[in-house]
Amino acid sequence: MIAPVDTPQAWKAKDVEQNSSWIQRLTPEEAQGFNQALDHAKTTGKDLLDMEQSDFPLPDASRAAIERAIDATQGRWGMVLVKGFPTDDWSEADMRIAYWGMSLYMGVGRAQNKASEIINNVRDTGGSYYVKGGRGYNTNVQLDFHQDYSDVVALLCRRTAKSGGTSKVVSSIAMREAMQEKHPELVPVLSDNNFFHSFQGAQDPSQPAYYRCPIFGDVTSYPVHRTNRKDTTAAQRDFPEVPRMTEEQTRAMDILDRLMPSDEYCYSMELERGDLQLLNNFVIWHSRTSFEDFEEPDQKRHLMRLWMATPNSPELPKEFSEFYGDTRAGAVRGGLRGGFISQQFTDYEKRQAEKMGMPYEPFKVMVSQEEMADIVAKG
Repeated sequence: MIAPVDTPQAWKAKDVEQNSSWIQRLTPEEAQGFNQALDHAKTTGKDLLDMEQSDFPLPDASRAAIERAIDATQGRWGMVLVKGFPTDDWSEADMRIAYWGMSLYMGVGRAQNKASEIINNVRDTGGSYYVKGGRGYNTNVQLDFHQDYSDVVALLCRRTAKSGGTSKVVSSIAMREAMQEKHPELVPVLSDNNFFHSFQGAQDPSQPAYYRCPIFGDVTSYPVHRTNRKDTTAAQRDFPEVPRMTEEQTRAMDILDRLMPSDEYCYSMELERGDLQLLNNFVIWHSRTSFEDFEEPDQKRHLMRLWMATPNSPELPKEFSEFYGDTRAGAVRGGLRGGFISQQFTDYEKRQAEKMGMPYEPFKVMVSQEEMADIVAKG
């Protein structure tokens, strides 16, 4: 069956190179609208979590541009690059307000780390990657191919590196098709719900330290996938009670690791100042090369990251509920809650879900610590 053109489809690097329809450019009028909304937002003095759309009043043209971009994450490519945001006009503090303001037209923002932060600064602060609790956004090293913990990951570029930091993307649907063609015996292995992944210590205190999720999910609106080899390895390394990966599981993930960076499947792009990259985490796996920074602090590579639950997201397979929670199409879900979720955040997500017309249920643990202990004890 041929997938409809308005849902994500498999692509290879040459397809992206030959068709630039996944790139959108703001007009001067659209770009100026974000400046106008920022000027108003700064007069309110509100905390980010207290802001509403009326506090960041985008003109119709600018609002249409951001909504068009979010819609594109559910289209043919599963990704979009929007160029021309006036980030050079903004201080770092301005950009934080403007970025959160535009998110109010995208969906519901999700917490991203142990500290329950809603916007992460992607820049090298000397962090470590391959360690217990390690994350990639605060390092300058090359990252494994992975997807983030939400419907859509959004990266807005403020500063570029002196060299390196190239963004790399692959179509996970193409990865599934490649495995079906080359190693069909491993597709059922990757579709089993017996892969354990570490939360890297960023889970809600009431959750287990790890969760189960297949690499290849059942097809709902379209094929959805999830991988983060580092987190899968961490579950094996840090938790001796977790069932050991089988030879077939390891072989399947090793093959994916060889396919993803290949010239056939991997597309590389350089993010420039004012670029907004939006990736559908269920169909796009991404990476980044290592980079060298400038010496001047304000010239160092700096992007801001949002994790968004979006109103146009697909229904998820039931096996994805252990991590994402609500699997209904367009529901508020995902994120890494950390240990500092406030009543202010809970009020925000409920209010914003209503504004966006998204199904919403208060957070609940899908598998308790006691239930997970029983699961791993049974092997």
